[in-house]
Amino acid sequence: MTSLPRGSAAPGHGHVRRRRAVAAVGAVSAGLLVLAACDKPTPMATVTVGKTTKSTEAECYEDGKAISRDEATKCTQKKAENTIRVPQGETLRIGVDPDIADEGWSLWIDGQQVIAPLKKSYYSFQGVDLFAPQQGQQAPKELRVSVVQQSGDAIQGVWNFKLENDDA
Repeated sequence: MTSLPRGSAAPGHGHVRRRRAVAAVGAVSAGLLVLAACDKPTPMATVTVGKTTKSTEAECYEDGKAISRDEATKCTQKKAENTIRVPQGETLRIGVDPDIADEGWSLWIDGQQVIAPLKKSYYSFQGVDLFAPQQGQQAPKELRVSVVQQSGDAIQGVWNFKLENDDA
């Protein structure tokens, strides 16, 4: 057996060490490229009914840049990833990231704005029967509820949730 000073490689093995170092640098570089390609997560919106809470990222969000009202309306019509069953008379609570609250947000139901923009990170809609039947119609079985980040007419993002009528 050959005796070498500690930290030395046997003659002819220096290229192996260099290849390993180059491979490690390459792996780190590839990892950084993959991370750079990832989208930055959007701010979150949360809906709570009773003990059920659902959070989601934006359906449409251009990192704070304005989108048209037509585009926002189309975004509110997209399928929501989160569904919550709502019993009649239950309080609807909405929470938004401070980034959303700073600009302002409003609640849209089935593509229609129903409240003026708020600048709060949390709001509770108590005693509102979202599924009240309209004149001559049955109570809806479900509603598309959207949190829309907006300041006046400038819209920056849309977060969608589906509410199901627990009493239908």
